[in-house]
Amino acid sequence: MHANVFAAVLSCLVLMSSAAQAQAPAFRKDVLPLLQRQCVACHTTGEEQGQLGLAPTLAYASLVGKAAVQAPMPRVDPGKPERSYLLHKLRGTHLDNGGSGMRMPMGQEQLGAGELGMLAAWIKAGAPDN
Repeated sequence: MHANVFAAVLSCLVLMSSAAQAQAPAFRKDVLPLLQRQCVACHTTGEEQGQLGLAPTLAYASLVGKAAVQAPMPRVDPGKPERSYLLHKLRGTHLDNGGSGMRMPMGQEQLGAGELGMLAAWIKAGAPDN
């Protein structure tokens, strides 16, 4: 009897884990389109202000594990949304975290809670290149 209960609990945990992974945002499907829509007009090649290139072929390598130019933290620290300068710049909390400059995206409508939550979830999931 105990083996059956253990097997049932284990099966539930595996299904829950699979569902959570399936719902995690993907870089190419979720993150990159947002960056292209909101950021790439000003951050194309990496030669612009902030030295951040967000053209599709540059975006992931320019963000993940790279030191921020304007703050003493990584742009995106995989698994650590609160240590990721990208989120602070988009939330407007960058000055409180040792950063400088303007809140992003400059000259456009600020990102909504859903978009910021999606980025935070992607980072928390390890910022995979998927």
